Amino acid sequence: MENNEATQNKYDATLAKYNTNLKDEDIKEQIANLIEKKVQDNNTEEVKKLLFNCIDLTTLNNTDSDESVMRFTEKVNKFDEEFAELNNVAAICVYPNFAQVVKDTLEIENVKIACVSAGFPSSQTFIEVKIAETAMAIMEGADEIDIVISVGKFLSGDYETMCEEIQELKEACKDKHLKVILETGALGNASNIKKASLLSMYAGADFIKTSTGKQQPAATPEAALVMCQAIKEYYDLTGNKIGFKPAGGINDVNDALIYYTIVKEILGEEWLNNNLFRLGTSRLANILLSEIKGEEIKFF
Repeated sequence: MENNEATQNKYDATLAKYNTNLKDEDIKEQIANLIEKKVQDNNTEEVKKLLFNCIDLTTLNNTDSDESVMRFTEKVNKFDEEFAELNNVAAICVYPNFAQVVKDTLEIENVKIACVSAGFPSSQTFIEVKIAETAMAIMEGADEIDIVISVGKFLSGDYETMCEEIQELKEACKDKHLKVILETGALGNASNIKKASLLSMYAGADFIKTSTGKQQPAATPEAALVMCQAIKEYYDLTGNKIGFKPAGGINDVNDALIYYTIVKEILGEEWLNNNLFRLGTSRLANILLSEIKGEEIKFF
């Protein structure tokens, strides 16, 4: 019992180093000001090209098959031929059982293979299953793993189990990147989002990500602001740069520009590249491409 209390105190002590007593109204006000004053300045072709290069092009459907994922990947290959003047998407994101298909089909060196894993999207399964699924995805060719925190454990105050799972999954990833999804729409308030962000980074996340896209609300500017503030404070204290990925509900260019602006204003220019900033949205690829080229394009 004493060991458990000591471990729990370790996580409470970690959180105590930061300001986690946030008011939702203050966050909404900060976001409103940021959107009003800064977003339009970033509405440029150069920014849109960067946003395209930060997309995790995703197919997570129950109808996915080897053939459909192969065709999906071949589109990314062809993009380099048809749009040689533009940088390609950052990654192709699929279920773990398709990692090998993407690896065998992908001909582009600078596009990563990402897999959702560890009981995605609910995270409700045995830790042994989560570890096995993650390790198999890495073995099959994944460069990046996207997992979901145990939201129920976090909300019930069991930070120990939540963090130890992340630590074990990071170990299973070896030298590959671990993107940790907070499912911010289920966390209830800004303070919880801040705490979940900090604990995830402390436990080994290389990226923190808003949402699975399978639950509403998904990504919101308010959640993004809190997460980026957490990344900044964590970096200031530890020197570790953690990436940020909004995902779910990013429907148009203006949505993407808002997230770009939040990253730029809170984290700075150093984060404005696809090593530290990703967008989880496939629908945006054609929209951005159309705006960049000045004509309607339905390539993906």
